[in-house]
Amino acid sequence: VTGASFVVFNGALKTSSGFLAKSSIVEDGLMVQITRETMENLRQALRDKKDFKITCGKMDAGDVKEYVDICWVENEEKTNEG
Repeated sequence: VTGASFVVFNGALKTSSGFLAKSSIVEDGLMVQITRETMENLRQALRDKKDFKITCGKMDAGDVKEYVDICWVENEEKTNEG
């Protein structure tokens, strides 16, 4: 679990790169590089207020994967305290 001050979603990752998606820490935030198709699916999930999971890592890496989970919560006050 990584806490971040901000998240940047970059939809310019090429499918030919060999990655499903890439995540990296940038200053005090998180940058997630995703394909155009994943960006479209993410936008729709945000519009519909649905949870969304992005699987990061190489396509042929087997079981070693990282995940970026976007989750909607019921009570925002308790989640964002401090």
